[in-house]
Amino acid sequence: METRRTTVRDVRRANRASLLTDLFHGGRQSRQELGDTTALSQASVSNLIGEMIDEGLVEEAGLVGSDGGRPRALLRVAPGYGYVAGADVGETRLLVELYDLAMSRLAVARFSLGDDGPDPAVTAARLLEGLEAVIAEAGVARSEVLGFGVGVPGVVDHSGGSAVVHSQTTGWDAVPLGEMLRAGTDVPVFVENGAKTLGQAEMWFGAGRGARHAVIVMVGTGVGAAVVMDGRGYRGAFSNAGEWGHTTLVYDGDVCRCGARGCLEAYIGSETVIARLAAATGRRPDPELLTRMLAADGALDEAARAVITQTVGYLGAGIAGLVNLFSPERIVLGGPAGLALGERFLSDIRAAASRNALRHPYSRTRIDLCQLGPDAVAMGAATLPIARLLADGGLPATPGPSSPPSRAAHRRALSRGRS
Repeated sequence: METRRTTVRDVRRANRASLLTDLFHGGRQSRQELGDTTALSQASVSNLIGEMIDEGLVEEAGLVGSDGGRPRALLRVAPGYGYVAGADVGETRLLVELYDLAMSRLAVARFSLGDDGPDPAVTAARLLEGLEAVIAEAGVARSEVLGFGVGVPGVVDHSGGSAVVHSQTTGWDAVPLGEMLRAGTDVPVFVENGAKTLGQAEMWFGAGRGARHAVIVMVGTGVGAAVVMDGRGYRGAFSNAGEWGHTTLVYDGDVCRCGARGCLEAYIGSETVIARLAAATGRRPDPELLTRMLAADGALDEAARAVITQTVGYLGAGIAGLVNLFSPERIVLGGPAGLALGERFLSDIRAAASRNALRHPYSRTRIDLCQLGPDAVAMGAATLPIARLLADGGLPATPGPSSPPSRAAHRRALSRGRS
């Protein structure tokens, strides 16, 4: 096996990555605190932080007192160094958002995709339109946008060097979405499964923060999961790990949208639950029926209660399977239907999971609700280019001129990354 020698440039990049990552996730810190948390010498911290301040990537943000000495400057990743866009591609609608590097949301664009499912060409066009719309609304230059992350339903295969989407439930068969988007913009593009982008958002900023082993589940029209093992997202050999909704709950059971029988999604997916609620109560099966009924004050009528009780039981049984398989510290329940059910029936979901899981791993697992709301897929997608920026220490992926790296250099480096 060929080995690669570690160069001084590699060490510098790794040290910058350590400092930048610690600042981004840990918040404002002094140079001394960064030395303690990264185990780098104070000389190295001062030199590397000085570089990043000169580049505009890091800035001073206030002072903190010291033990009798001069106050120390607090540092942070400069929010205005660049901007990131994130998108959530649903089955009937599309959301695009723009953030600064402090993850303050600056602009939002929403589009309808129609009731017949997302057509790939229409979806790509709307994504590009949304990207331009949020850039214009925020009043930033396109050259300042470091990347555009897109969360989609289905499996995203990066093995060929560009993102190809496979989604049986939406009829996407090897759709080269990465190439389609890159043909329409010079902003670096990142495409990932929506449950995984939701998972990254919750792990970075929400209910998963601080956990090393977690599963973040998304229950909406589709059902999926993001599995985190020892602090890293697990993708599997071919990028399709986490298709929790298409694990078999009932042998030879109800037909799922994927064509198989008995999938978990066929019992807890919002489309199915809404159809059952409509049939049981005589109401019109509109997309908001489930969330509207659960948000209403007062008790559910007997027919609706029976449907919800059964759905909660299926959801708890599915969560029990995750407990038995992965033994996580935390399971985080999200997605529009997951939050609607969890906000009113979390104790019942926990009870159903407890009945179906092995006692010992369940006793060491916590089941919580997502904290970032039902639109966190787009926020998580926006973190994809940030993750690359942090991993590279804010440096271009390949050596360039001796002058400090610029936003344009970062964008070129990111564009050579995963799309």
